[in-house]
Amino acid sequence: MATQMKRPTRSFSLHWGRGVIEEEVRVSSTYHQPSIQLLKFTEGPAAGTREIRFCYYDHNGRFQRSPLIIDERDIPNLRRALKSAPRLAQMLANLVGARLR
Repeated sequence: MATQMKRPTRSFSLHWGRGVIEEEVRVSSTYHQPSIQLLKFTEGPAAGTREIRFCYYDHNGRFQRSPLIIDERDIPNLRRALKSAPRLAQMLANLVGARLR
């Protein structure tokens, strides 16, 4: 099942800046919860920029710091979830050179 995460503003901190997770979509799969996040940097060298993070959570909701692997069966669910995250969807469309429908 695909969902856009409606949570209180959450922050992140990376070596090149800090900020907030502006948009996030997540799906539940057999082994984990793949997530795509739009990071908005508000501090540090990257302040004023946005970046995409591909990550995942375990089934207990804990963030995992390992490579994201997405089963091809989960792609349609992520696509549906992106309808509720327009900025993130547009950045991904730009990545593959597509226009949003």
